Amino acid sequence: MDVEARKDSPPARRKAHSLLVALNCGMLALGTTGGPLMSRLYYSKGGHRQWLSAWLQTGGWPLLLIPVVAAYLGRRSRDRGAPVLLTPPRILLAAAGLGVVTGADNFIYAYGLTYLPVSTSAILISTQLAFTVFFAFLIVRQRLSASSLNAVALLSVGAVVLGLHVSSDRPAGITRGKYWLGFALTLGAAALYGLVLPLVELAYKRAAGGGRAVTYALVMEVQLVMGLFATAFCTVGMVVNKDFEAIPREARHFELGEARYYTVLVWAAVLWQFFFLGAVGVIFCVHTLLAGILIAVFIPVTEVAAVIFLHERFSSEKGIALVLSLWGLASYSYGEWSEAKAKKKEAAAAAQTSGSAPLT
Repeated sequence: MDVEARKDSPPARRKAHSLLVALNCGMLALGTTGGPLMSRLYYSKGGHRQWLSAWLQTGGWPLLLIPVVAAYLGRRSRDRGAPVLLTPPRILLAAAGLGVVTGADNFIYAYGLTYLPVSTSAILISTQLAFTVFFAFLIVRQRLSASSLNAVALLSVGAVVLGLHVSSDRPAGITRGKYWLGFALTLGAAALYGLVLPLVELAYKRAAGGGRAVTYALVMEVQLVMGLFATAFCTVGMVVNKDFEAIPREARHFELGEARYYTVLVWAAVLWQFFFLGAVGVIFCVHTLLAGILIAVFIPVTEVAAVIFLHERFSSEKGIALVLSLWGLASYSYGEWSEAKAKKKEAAAAAQTSGSAPLT
């Protein structure tokens, strides 16, 4: 699934792969920036339902029926006996389990965002790169380099800096205890999603190990099942918490008006779906760590957008934490780039040596 594995593809196929990478990176960028902003807008203008906010993060899963059905119809046009789904049953079962875990992670994140500014939440969520590096090492045997460990250290220090300056960051009406609860929940959400990403890559590898070609259509099927079960998990929470009955009442008292209340909900669902779809797409096209890097790289965009559109205060502590996060990200990216460049030189040298060897 790495780019290196595709270098021998024909030029047209490599170009299609590059376009697919760009498309998924774009969706991940939109979701990473827009999803948290819409969720925080919901809370800041009068929304109070954490289960509803969590539900919206995967509630857009029916949008995936379009590419999944289109892929099936394409297969059916070529082969009347083509299967409805490409994904093996055991991988679908794993996707269902990952969906439930994702639903739980969505709720933890939504609960934490209730008590934090989105600018602070974004910095804390950036620590998922540290968790992704750790779990990718354990689960899919991604190598730990000095740049990876440096990034983990810097991201951790950034989170500590924020934690030491609670008073400068608390939204109006939020007690110190609630702020700490939001802080802990957001770190927990980052850790749990850092575990989910390598598990998704492991599911792809298991599918490939079973002799099944891992195509983008299969990736869409896996994400559809994950979204369905994550949404089902949050739907149960909404039913127990009586959120469905509360939605019309909450809409009437929303500060931006009833119509814009529903507009916020719809756009939140769409943008969060972009996030999850982009994440699994990047994992498929490249690898888990690139998905983690891209999520972290859009922190500054989210920060600036929160200050401009939500009028959040950008304190000096947030600035220090942001610099540390970006420093860690730059360190990790440079380390990966240097390693890839070194491998390319070694491969070229090996090919040259092999090509100049005398014929026997």
